[in-house]
Amino acid sequence: MAHASDTNPAQKVCRVLRALSTPSPMRLADIAEATALNKATVLRLLDTLAAEGFARRDADGRRWTLGDEAAVLGLAMQRRDHVRDRARPWMVRLASLSGDTVLLSTRSGVESVCVDREFGDYPIRANYLDVGSRRPLGVGGGSLALLAWLPDDEVRAVLDQLEPALAARYPRISRTLLEHAVQRARRLGHVLLLDVVVERMGGLAVPVFGVDGRPVAAISIAALSDRLVSRLDLLLPAMRQAADALSAPGGAPPLARGPAPATRLDEEATER
Repeated sequence: MAHASDTNPAQKVCRVLRALSTPSPMRLADIAEATALNKATVLRLLDTLAAEGFARRDADGRRWTLGDEAAVLGLAMQRRDHVRDRARPWMVRLASLSGDTVLLSTRSGVESVCVDREFGDYPIRANYLDVGSRRPLGVGGGSLALLAWLPDDEVRAVLDQLEPALAARYPRISRTLLEHAVQRARRLGHVLLLDVVVERMGGLAVPVFGVDGRPVAAISIAALSDRLVSRLDLLLPAMRQAADALSAPGGAPPLARGPAPATRLDEEATER
């Protein structure tokens, strides 16, 4: 987890590009807030990126998106063995089995990024995450799975950095709740997050591990909380099969395979 610098020019550019890698065009003020840089600095960097083709100002002159050169970089990345490509058949199967929304998330610093999505045929869809959407680690099922299996000292460092943002943007999610959720996920071998990010909606997630035993991705199903709780015996074996197939050989640490109690995280935190 790189330390954010206020003086490193290359890191500033990276922070701006990262902020722009969202589904919707962004205003200058939003980019400044996301990067923790002042507006004058952001505007100067955006003008340079635009001149080089990596950023583009919308026709209204007030919003910015990634430019065509950034798309070229994305195409170059597709030549690599990316977990998104290997996960696609599994996501289609899980969406067909569950009828709900299947998401694939990866980590970017202290955030999770939705890199793929597949809808099932159930009429009530969890469509609040688009491909490219970012959330702080721990906010959402897949995001929590990416956090839970990090080393303890790294989990603490992430929560130290995120605690102010969580308090400001996610009033239902406290550091204490996430600390309990991490331990619960490790105990059960999966994440079950209910009624915390979105009312009556939940996320069921499992981690995908790299060769170093760290989580590199997470597969999650987002659905009505009651639908998840009532079908854990159906969904979890299929999700674990997918995660095991996508994890690097020998990379996944032994995971618990226990059933998930049908309790909300806020209830469990209260009991403790």
